[in-house]
Amino acid sequence: MWAIAGYDLFQAKRQEKVMERVLILGSGPAAPDAARWDLSNFDAVVAINNAWRAMPDWTHHIHPDDFPPELRPEVVKAGQQVVTSAQYVPAQNAYGGFVYAGGTMAFTAAYWALHALRPRVMCFFGCDMVYPASSQTHFYGTGAADPLRDDPTLKSLPAKARRLQYFAAAQGCAVINLSEAESVLPYPRHDVRGLSDAIAPLPFDATQVKAARDLETQAGYYVPSGMYWTELARFSQNTLDAIDAMWLRAFPKETMPCG
Repeated sequence: MWAIAGYDLFQAKRQEKVMERVLILGSGPAAPDAARWDLSNFDAVVAINNAWRAMPDWTHHIHPDDFPPELRPEVVKAGQQVVTSAQYVPAQNAYGGFVYAGGTMAFTAAYWALHALRPRVMCFFGCDMVYPASSQTHFYGTGAADPLRDDPTLKSLPAKARRLQYFAAAQGCAVINLSEAESVLPYPRHDVRGLSDAIAPLPFDATQVKAARDLETQAGYYVPSGMYWTELARFSQNTLDAIDAMWLRAFPKETMPCG
């Protein structure tokens, strides 16, 4: 039942140049800690929305079309790249689209990185998506909790995280969480100082994966433009919940720290 990842059809499509480690950086309270890390551990740093301010040496800045221009980087240095919907919509569509992947930028950034950068290890930091009511929610203070908005694609963030973990594993990419805080991401925890260690994708339940993928195909909730919110009336929450339940069963329920 449990399959070792890395031998999916994506494997045949891998680019010759593969990045070893990519950091997906969100705007959680601890995000500025990453600026003090040894960045030689990473081949790329993908900063989401405001996270570029926490990490001046980002390589990619990714943001939605409605991200205010005044909050975007004023200067893009040599070696840095801004990623917009022109790039991330086709990338996300390659993995089934926004409805199934989850319409928030943490997942969008990760799917884009899988598609464009093809890392062997994807590292998350500042993307825990936990928003305490009585304390700081973002490194810059208190911000809007985008993943908690009323959206049918975001009813189960852990399920969307597991789906991402499968598609990463199918490309031979392990997914880890460098955060020490409470997190909705059910990935193995890892210390940034141990990234030189070999890190492999976790095995997944091939039966559950097939069931989830079959139901996604049967439902047909694919929106090529990426603007799925214009078609909400045709999405059944019961169907999306059933798909989420399958993704939650696709990996072991408990993920132990690995560093």
